[in-house]
Parts: sequence; structure tokens; C-alpha cells
Amino acid sequence: MLADIQSILHSLYGQEKGNQAYAQLLTRLRGLQSAPVGGKRWSPSHQDAILITYPDQVTQKGKRPLATLFDFLKRYAEQSISVIHILPFFPSTSDDGFSIKDYRAVDPSYGNWDDIQNLGNSFRLMFDAVINHTSASHPWFEEYLAGNSEFDRYYISVEGTPDLAKVVRPRSLPLLTSYKTPSGDRRIWTTFSADQVDLNFENPKVLIDILDLIMFYVSKGASLMRLDAVAYLWKEIGTDCIHRPQTFRIVQIIRRMFDEWAPDVQLITETNVPHEDNLSYLGDGYNMSHMVYNFTLPPLLLYTLQSGSCEALNKWLTQLELPIGKVTFLNFLASHDGIGINPLKDVLSADQVEQVLQRTKRLGGLVSYKTDETGHEVPYELNINYFDALGIGEGDKRSEGSRDLQIERFVCAHAILVALKGIPALYFHSLFGSQGWLDGVKLTGRDRTVNRQKLKVEDLVKELETPGSNRSRIYNRLVGLLSARASHPAFDPYGEQQVVYLSKGVFAILRHSEKTPNIVLCLHNITELYQSVKIKELLITSGLKYFKDIISNREIELEPLGELTLSPYQVYWLG
Repeated sequence: MLADIQSILHSLYGQEKGNQAYAQLLTRLRGLQSAPVGGKRWSPSHQDAILITYPDQVTQKGKRPLATLFDFLKRYAEQSISVIHILPFFPSTSDDGFSIKDYRAVDPSYGNWDDIQNLGNSFRLMFDAVINHTSASHPWFEEYLAGNSEFDRYYISVEGTPDLAKVVRPRSLPLLTSYKTPSGDRRIWTTFSADQVDLNFENPKVLIDILDLIMFYVSKGASLMRLDAVAYLWKEIGTDCIHRPQTFRIVQIIRRMFDEWAPDVQLITETNVPHEDNLSYLGDGYNMSHMVYNFTLPPLLLYTLQSGSCEALNKWLTQLELPIGKVTFLNFLASHDGIGINPLKDVLSADQVEQVLQRTKRLGGLVSYKTDETGHEVPYELNINYFDALGIGEGDKRSEGSRDLQIERFVCAHAILVALKGIPALYFHSLFGSQGWLDGVKLTGRDRTVNRQKLKVEDLVKELETPGSNRSRIYNRLVGLLSARASHPAFDPYGEQQVVYLSKGVFAILRHSEKTPNIVLCLHNITELYQSVKIKELLITSGLKYFKDIISNREIELEPLGELTLSPYQVYWLG
């Protein structure tokens, strides 16, 4: 594996500089013990689920937010969640933590490394490696602006007037930002914002610093490493500057590094792009990431439940293929970001995408845009809480029972999420039944704030402990789904799933794994109407002669013609 790393460095920087970089890397990582060949390694199972949360998601007067978060999660998440994805907890200057000015410190307003370790004693932890850019207030950039020659090539200065029209970007802000230096003004590459300054990975010193940083995070307890915005890592003027071959090689180095020194750590790439491009970060199944975010799922499932038809979802899942190897999906519906539209390319028609956009707007949601290579504004993401996005009716047309039906719809969406092949990841505001925070958008002027509200822990606990409250109902139902999944090895994240077409109103999949002879048939009514499906022959051919619903733990009897009727948005997992 070490020879592989050296070879990849040669391909990036040439033999001489590659050898120098390799020697520097080994010096930085001196003291790390290589993993024993054939040793037992942690691998995610059907009992794993991820919770995505900000470090200060819950607060309590006079207490460090990370300590408050730990106490809250011990009480409300330990039985159903195994991994906590703590969004960036480092000192930062903007973008809710994603503009980092000190990679190796915990922001004192959140807590300290002891608080992180305390969380790691009860949960596996997922860290963000925000390596595409630093804050404009990072010491590296300050040294760069001061003219320190050691940092002269740490960032990307663009001279002249090159054609940058091909550059793919997720934002409509200026690509280049002017900064003053002792040698005059420089136009610096800033993919995301003027405060997020892109690192120059053409400089091998930058790569070595970042590789050292990643292993530092491993030493601090990271079991999963999320490479944030990794698709934009390598810039090459005249190209689209996304998914460059050099970027893939850097991901390969990180994977080789983990295989050599940290085989228990799972590597996850975050690439909000069309599905085929997303899958490319899995490589051959052994040489790149262990997991990719399933970015197509959130908007596609939204369309599925809004339209009452699973035909597009069935077609997409039937064509879904992973490379051979121990790789899978990180499945999610909501996160700190919006619901990406880009992954729907070649999955839904333009008219179907427009339906989702208009429905979002009618429900009070927002739509963010970016500028494409032709200079046109195109929709990039939906900024709406996922529960709100599944609203029943609009305005005065909402019926008295629409909230109950909306909760059933929301639970159905998460039942599909949890049933699919992969590892389910739930956003804090989903698991605990939040709604959108439009007042926050007004406060910050940023659309993404709609799904980033921070909560007082005493208020949250009060609502969760109030029988019949929205939060209580949603939380208990979702915990029930996670518990049912954890009880059955057929939900192995590396197992098999088979789409079964019963009707366009009932989404059905068979889950099975080599770890168990037992199969689970998952049925989800995706409509607000009663749906009857004939499943007797399917159950018999699948070996399910005696079965019960593993969510409710009740035995199920079929109707005389071998049918089963599902009420609106009802879910059965038969096993």
C-alpha cells in the first residue's frame, strides 16, 4: 500500500517531487503502526444509523453546547443511533462552520476535545474534512497575503484574463476575489465565497499538510471521514474543474492511507452531482471511498410522494449498480444543506422537476439558483424542511386531518430511506420532528438557514415528552423504524435489494443478505388512498410462508384472494 501511495504521488507531481512528498508524508506519520494483515476490521451493519447534527444544535444556559448535546443524545439517541456526524466544530468565520480558520482546534464556544472524546465513548463519530478551502482568516492565508514565501503556492492566484466559463460551480458568487498582497492585488480562486479560499493542491506541501490533518482527525476519534466538496479539489484552467483525474488520485491516497494505518475508518465522499458522477468516487470498489452520499434519493423520493407514483423511483433503483467490493450508499433525505436538484439529471424529465420546484414554492419553500456555463440561472437546490416539503394541501385547502396525514407521509418517506441498501443518515431536525425556520432566513439573509435552527434543550425535551405533540409522534415512529431495521440482518447495508412492481401506488422491495436465510418484503403505500396488492404468490416464492410485520411485531393475515390492503402512507415490513 505504501508503494501505491508513492506511485500516485509520482503521477501527481512527477518522480522527483513525488519522492520528496512521499518522504515528507512518512516523516509526518512516523510512529503510526501499520494494521495487521487479516486483522478484524469494523464494518457498518444493519444495526448502524447516523445522526447529522451541529455541535451547538441544543443549548442550555451555563453549559458547553457539546456537553449539552452529549447528555441529550445519551437520553434520546443511544438506543437507535450508532454514529454521530458532528458538523464542523472548529473555529470558523462563516457558512455555519464550513469556513475554517483553525483545523486542529475545537471552537471554545462549543466545548473542547474532551467533549468530542466523551461523545466518542458512546457513539462512533463522523468528522468533516473541509479540505477544498480555508477561511480567509486562516493562518495559512494570512501568511500568504503577508508575502511569506513558504505559503506562496498554498492558494491559487489567477493572472491575466483566462477563459473560466467552463468552470462548474454550486454558487453564483464571483469565482475570483481580489486580495491585497505586498506584490500588489491578486485575484484568488474562491469557489464558494470570498471567505472560503481554495487551496492549491498542485503544491505537494498542501497535500501533505492535508493528509497529516486527516490522520490527526483519526487520532481524535473519527471513525468516518467525510470529504466535503471534494469534487472541486483540483483546478485546471481550461477545464470544468470538477471530477479531475488528480482529484480521484488524491482520494485514492487517502483510502490507501486508511487501509495502511486506520482500517477501521470509513471514507465518505460528498459530491452533490448527477448520479453517475457520484458513483465514480467509489472507484473499483476497493481503491476510493467506502460510501457515497445518495444525493438522488431526497429529491426523487419527494417527487414520488408528491406524485403518488413510484414508477420513476422503481426505474432508478432497478438500474442502480455498485462496483464489486465493500462499498455502499449513505442514504439520507435531509441535511444542513438544501435538497439538491442537480442529481435528478437523466432521472426525471424537465416537467417533472418543474413540478417539484413549483410545489416547493407553494408550500412556502425557497429555491436557490446557480449560474451554468452558458451564463443562465438554473435551480440548484430546494431550501425547505423535509417535513414541510411533504405538506398535504396548501393554505386554506388544508383539511383538519392533514397534519396527521402529513406525519404518516413523513414516516413513510423515512421507512423507505431506512429500508434501502446502505446506511441511513437522519438529520437532527428530521428525527426530532422540527419544521422550517423562515424567521432564521430573514435574520441571516441565507436560504439554507431554513433548516439550521438551534434549539433550547429544555424546550425540545418538553415537546418530546408531551404525548401527542408533533415532535413526540415523529420521534417515536422514526425510532421504531430504526429499531426494526436493527433487529433484522436482511437490512445488511451491503446486502441485496430487489425492486418488486406491485402497483404504482405501492413501493415494494425485497431485502436479503448472505448473513441470513430470512428475507424481508418492504411495502410502502406512497399515496393518500387505500391500496390493495396481491402478494401471496410473491411471499411463497420468496420463502415467506409465515410472516409478521417486524415494525409492529404483529402477525399479518392476508385477505381471501391473497391481498393485503394498506391505508394511506401505511408501511409493512414482512419477515
